[in-house]
Amino acid sequence: MKALFFLRHYNDIDHITPVISKWIESNHVCDIILIGNPKFRNDYRIQYLSKLEGVRVAHIRDLLPAFEYVAWRLQTLLLSHGLRRSLMGPLVATLRWVFDAGKRKFIWRNTAHRLLMHSFVSLDKGVVVFDWITRNSPVCLEWVETVVSMAHNMGLGAVSLPHGDSPHANQLIRHGEWRLQPDTLYSAGRIFDKLVVPNELCAKRFHPFMTNQSLAVLGSPRYCDEWLAKLKELLPPAPLVSSSNQLKIAMFLRKDDFTIFWEEIGEVIRMIATFPGTVLVIKPHTRGGWKQSLTKDTSLHRLPNVSIAGDNIHSIHLMNWADVIIDLATSVVFEAIKAKKPVLAADYLHAGRSAVAEFMPETELCCRDDVYQKIDEFLSNGCNSFYIEKHRRRFIKEMLDGPDAEVLPRYVSLLETQAQMSSVGKDKD
Repeated sequence: MKALFFLRHYNDIDHITPVISKWIESNHVCDIILIGNPKFRNDYRIQYLSKLEGVRVAHIRDLLPAFEYVAWRLQTLLLSHGLRRSLMGPLVATLRWVFDAGKRKFIWRNTAHRLLMHSFVSLDKGVVVFDWITRNSPVCLEWVETVVSMAHNMGLGAVSLPHGDSPHANQLIRHGEWRLQPDTLYSAGRIFDKLVVPNELCAKRFHPFMTNQSLAVLGSPRYCDEWLAKLKELLPPAPLVSSSNQLKIAMFLRKDDFTIFWEEIGEVIRMIATFPGTVLVIKPHTRGGWKQSLTKDTSLHRLPNVSIAGDNIHSIHLMNWADVIIDLATSVVFEAIKAKKPVLAADYLHAGRSAVAEFMPETELCCRDDVYQKIDEFLSNGCNSFYIEKHRRRFIKEMLDGPDAEVLPRYVSLLETQAQMSSVGKDKD
């Protein structure tokens, strides 16, 4: 069987690469089309996939004529929520009026047809895979709907796979979110035959808009044991120096569209820097980290035991290097929990309630005093015996493993079923 995977950015690569790897291992073939920044062709996981027999990797601009690609890219930008809210908003509105829905439909259909023909000509079984697409996704929902509709007409299945693990236990976490009700951002999930989530916490977002039959809870492909073991073999060398006589602390930041209390984060960083024997590395979010005022704060750059990680340092590098992780509700720390490394859920530094603190109250930081006491305790007594093991095991089962630890075979089985069902449906027609 054949699958066509559309990947946008690091989150997609993190969570969907394990599924692609297992798909190929199960004697299937696939195409991967990158629809984000071309730099992701150089990502070590994409490089790994491109060397597997049965895999073809290409960027979308290499598969479309130049004019079509430019038109597709322009239309995508014109429908971008971020661009409409910028200073260019009036110009964008004018261009959207010129390039109306009719003109967009022509471009969407041309590009979708060309890409589907690239992968599925003369094939009667297959599945098209996107990540979670929401109504404000950088990839235009209109175009995704067109791809899925044309795929269905060809007898292909359409599946949405995870690009996250729901690190928040609460809902109102972003700027401007004031009403506790189903978020229509997630209603776009119903265009797919199946939408897959790692856990029930993620499923809650989609339940108001989808039937139970169209939602599948399969566990986390990114953090299952099988993939973490393989990832150790693929990871490039870490550009970090280890030191056994220092307490190594990593702090992972969130994107700026979340409500984050940056002033207090700065206070916490400066306080930690006063502890002798500590070294702190701050990891900005891979998308939008450069926009955050904290990373531009020159006073932090002058602290001798504080540094900001560059793009060449992967999150997993920091995870392996650190003794302790301070988290602002990111799923990247879930691997550290599996490895029993202490994760401090700094929930008082943002407007959310983290899943980490919800399942493991012993991890939660509620005030600056908590931060001080935890760091002092780690320096005095070391980092062992941090978790209540019963809490940690429940977190792993309910958030990461699902029914059992055999996560990736479940994903392959779902993709196989969707490819076969769509083909059978076409034959009946």
